Amino acid sequence: MRELIVLGTASQVPTRSRNHNGYLLRWDREGLLFDPGEGTQRQMIHAGVSASQITRICLTHVHGDHCFGLPGVLSRMALDGVTHPVHLHYPASGEDVVRALVSISSPGIDLRLQPHRTSGAIADGLDVRPLKHRIETYGYRLTEPDGRTLLPHLLAAAGIEGPDVGRLQREGSLAGVGLEDVSVPRPGQRFAFVMDTAPCRGAEELADGVDLLVAESTFSDDDAGLAHQYRHLTAGQAGELAAGGAAGTLVLTHFSSRYGDDLTMLAGQAAARAGSTRVIAAQDLQRIAFPRRERWQEGGVPAGPAVGRGSIAKAHKEDHSEIRGSSPEAGHPTRRGGRQ
Repeated sequence: MRELIVLGTASQVPTRSRNHNGYLLRWDREGLLFDPGEGTQRQMIHAGVSASQITRICLTHVHGDHCFGLPGVLSRMALDGVTHPVHLHYPASGEDVVRALVSISSPGIDLRLQPHRTSGAIADGLDVRPLKHRIETYGYRLTEPDGRTLLPHLLAAAGIEGPDVGRLQREGSLAGVGLEDVSVPRPGQRFAFVMDTAPCRGAEELADGVDLLVAESTFSDDDAGLAHQYRHLTAGQAGELAAGGAAGTLVLTHFSSRYGDDLTMLAGQAAARAGSTRVIAAQDLQRIAFPRRERWQEGGVPAGPAVGRGSIAKAHKEDHSEIRGSSPEAGHPTRRGGRQ
């Protein structure tokens, strides 16, 4: 099972319908919780998410709307008796804040603090890149290795069956038959998480070639000055980021409270600059299925998407914010002048 569960979509100021940040990526046997803001534990209950599903917690930076929900989540995991190791990734410069948050949570889980100080791999398939915000911030990228899909009719023609199939996969060849002779390429899937940042090279590297890109779009294009001042993306800039990386689906989030609940404008601004990328303005408690893989024909020729480039689960409530093409937004202060 691979899906993104959106727990919160607000930026600095939550609203009646939008909680602070929180995103759970279900990735096979892993559950990666990104930027748990205030109220994340309660949002997990509404979304039907169990604390035991979380195996990693990834913080982009230590502004409160991205980490103040950490003590509650850790305490809930302890209460539920989670026994597996939980890895907590965060920028090394946020060490004091992270340790303070951990110190006020209930003890009892196998929590492993893993600060990172530079870009690169931080776990198997998980990389970080620096972003451009007002404090040290990193985005995350999850990459599945490319593989191959076995074709039953070619296996049968080669006389390979039963335990020999597994042996062929392990050894790469069997009785003169190579793995490539009875299979086609299977592109690995890729996911990127880009929060508070101005446009930068790190964001571009994260977004390159991903199937699903989650990106902040704090401000509208009309408020580009505020986005520049507070180092955030507009919706249009998020669309450009997705288009530049040829992302399959762009999920917009981290919306300023100044724009209310109607995100049509932001989605439109992103879509107008996103090229062929599918654009979704996220809603709290929405579940977004991971886009399906491309199918490959014999000979290694792409056959197109299995059903469609992006397969999106229906939100818990009616939502008309999905568009192919454009959208913008940004902020941080509490007043209309710069409110996020």
